[in-house]
Amino acid sequence: MKQLAAVFVCLLAACLADKPQPCTSPPLLNGSLIVATQNEELFEIGTFLYDAQDRKIRVGVLGKLGNQTFIHDLLLIYREGVMYEINDWNKTCKKWPLKADFHPLAIPKDAVLLGQVVIGSSSGPGQGLLVNTWTGDIGGERQQRNNQYYFVKVLYIKLLFVVVVPGTYMMTVTEFGCIPVTTVQHTNKFGWIMTSFFNNIIGITDPSKLNPPDFCPDAMTEDVTREPADFWSLFFNK
Repeated sequence: MKQLAAVFVCLLAACLADKPQPCTSPPLLNGSLIVATQNEELFEIGTFLYDAQDRKIRVGVLGKLGNQTFIHDLLLIYREGVMYEINDWNKTCKKWPLKADFHPLAIPKDAVLLGQVVIGSSSGPGQGLLVNTWTGDIGGERQQRNNQYYFVKVLYIKLLFVVVVPGTYMMTVTEFGCIPVTTVQHTNKFGWIMTSFFNNIIGITDPSKLNPPDFCPDAMTEDVTREPADFWSLFFNK
């Protein structure tokens, strides 16, 4: 009987190993991204630095919202609850309160696997990328208590990364490494929002980029008309 139980456990472990499981991306990551909305109101292209260990994110983007174009360099430090708007050209900086919990870049544990495919070709080594696509619903208050949620709602960015807005999402990550490839989320205001990640590198090449420059103020920027920042407000309150 013990032998049968042992065989069953081994078979179960083998089955679980073959089936993709929800995963968490590397804690240190940097790369590039493109964000676009279905209604063509928003388009962004830029770079990001992601540090899940110290809970910091920096995003630099060139974007267009409606008829307005903008450039943003943002440093979000979640442990301190602050966000910096940085302008390296003229050495100016604004410091705002940050209203959001840090959410790691990860596939939620309750996500449903849509399928596993090869991007490119499986005809030869190096010709394709094996990825898994997951889907689920962001349900508002329940998801606000789920720290697994990150990047889907995050990105419009003013990123990556998070006010939780109800809706359907899809996330595609690599089978090996859980590196983000695309995230897609549906919202009532903008329709489908797609974020594509590329040129990802594990690690942070320049850790100093995750610290505010010397010319950034110690005190918060005074603006009684502006509420504490979160990911949604960052790009859309123009």
